[in-house]
Amino acid sequence: MQMGDDILRLVTGAHALTRVASLETRNEAPAAQWRTLSLLRDHGPQRVGDLAALSRVTQPGMTRLVAQMADAGLLERHPDEHDSRATVVTITPAGRAAFAEWMQALSDALAPRFADLDEDDWAAVRRAADIVEQRTRVAEVSR
Repeated sequence: MQMGDDILRLVTGAHALTRVASLETRNEAPAAQWRTLSLLRDHGPQRVGDLAALSRVTQPGMTRLVAQMADAGLLERHPDEHDSRATVVTITPAGRAAFAEWMQALSDALAPRFADLDEDDWAAVRRAADIVEQRTRVAEVSR
């Protein structure tokens, strides 16, 4: 069971790291906003329902979030050309810029916590990040 325990430690550690980063950056935007921008950046335009499923929120909740983000200029909404009842959401250049700024703020906030890692530690972190990224990318694509 050690393998499962290690995966769970990565998951809980990632959640703790996210909380620490949010507290240290004092960013008021909801985490769902950054997750939504990340999903659109990584997966391209999405229907609201598909975006809600990827983000693991309700469709009405995603509809509200998308409206707020569109009002802020971070997203654009367009009717789906294949189904006029559906809306397709895309990230705007302002949304990409806001996400890049957020990632830099996270990096700046977290850097001091990891400044004392040696090259072997960084190699282990990079390897774990590569594995997690590969395994979660496959999971998102196959859902």
